[in-house]
Amino acid sequence: MRIAIDAMGNDNGPAPIVKGVKMFLEQDHSSTVVLVGDRDRLTRVMIDEGIGLSNRLELVHAPQVMEMEDKVADLKKKRDSSIMRLVEEVREGRVDAMVALGNTAAAVGAATIILKLIHGVRRPGIMIPMPTRTGRPCVIIDMGANTSCKPSHMGAYGVMASIYSTRVLGVAKPRVGLLNVGEERSKGNETLRQAFGILENAPLNFVGNVEGGDIFNGSCDVVVCDGFTGNAILKAAESLASTMTAWIREALMESWITKIGAVLLQRAFFRMKSRIDYTAYGGAHLLGVNGVCLIGHGRSTPTAVASALRTAGESVKVQVNAMIKEHIGKMRSSVRLTVLDGGHGE
Repeated sequence: MRIAIDAMGNDNGPAPIVKGVKMFLEQDHSSTVVLVGDRDRLTRVMIDEGIGLSNRLELVHAPQVMEMEDKVADLKKKRDSSIMRLVEEVREGRVDAMVALGNTAAAVGAATIILKLIHGVRRPGIMIPMPTRTGRPCVIIDMGANTSCKPSHMGAYGVMASIYSTRVLGVAKPRVGLLNVGEERSKGNETLRQAFGILENAPLNFVGNVEGGDIFNGSCDVVVCDGFTGNAILKAAESLASTMTAWIREALMESWITKIGAVLLQRAFFRMKSRIDYTAYGGAHLLGVNGVCLIGHGRSTPTAVASALRTAGESVKVQVNAMIKEHIGKMRSSVRLTVLDGGHGE
């Protein structure tokens, strides 16, 4: 297994990434990691961290960086950026998967342009597992790659996320729901109503429209939505989790009695934190491109980096992309080709 990572995408510089790579290599004794970034900067950080190049740690020089304020159009001016070099490693078959951190738009743009889309997929989608009351994650797609979704995009999203849920999370028959303002078939705008029809006729365990609360109560395993809505859900959920944690901490520090209670409940709080901690997965999958791509936070910790590398490797092992290609083909034969290929309803 060979996994490449953009070593320049972290908000705090290369150090957290190098630390995370070191952590991953200590846990995984068979994979090779390829650091992509500025050779001089990375060499200095690696010396500080006490890690050197070997047959399991390689370096690809990329002198430019796509900053957070850069647009997708700037990829043309920064062909030697770490994100461009990263995607090229996947395209040329030198690595099996990639992990991109930082500028999400640049990562999605570079992967789409260079790797191209899987046949039958009109737009890539960002998919991320969310914690639920049952303990089994619910995956949501799209989380921000495509803010103006069309019915066919949502149909493909449902297929791709369902395959991930089965192959990676081990859900035998994932329940797929379409996020809407009500459960009735007639709810929502024309796009959602057409998407309902496509998902209903696709080779899926489609359970119909679902509402926001169904994401966290465990009533479905996959939730399909447009990227604008999905990204808003993600940011709100992240903020709510950190806010609730802060409120609990403040409440437990109010008196000596609550402090004693905090000590007694410490193990329970650790279990709760582990269920809502994004570092458990390390990033979000970009599904629909010809390559395994994971996109992580620009503020990723070393633990999150190690988790992202592990998650990327798991997707390669279970051949998620090969299964997506097969099932997208089945979907194209299950619904009107004009809908999926750009005709009426596209």
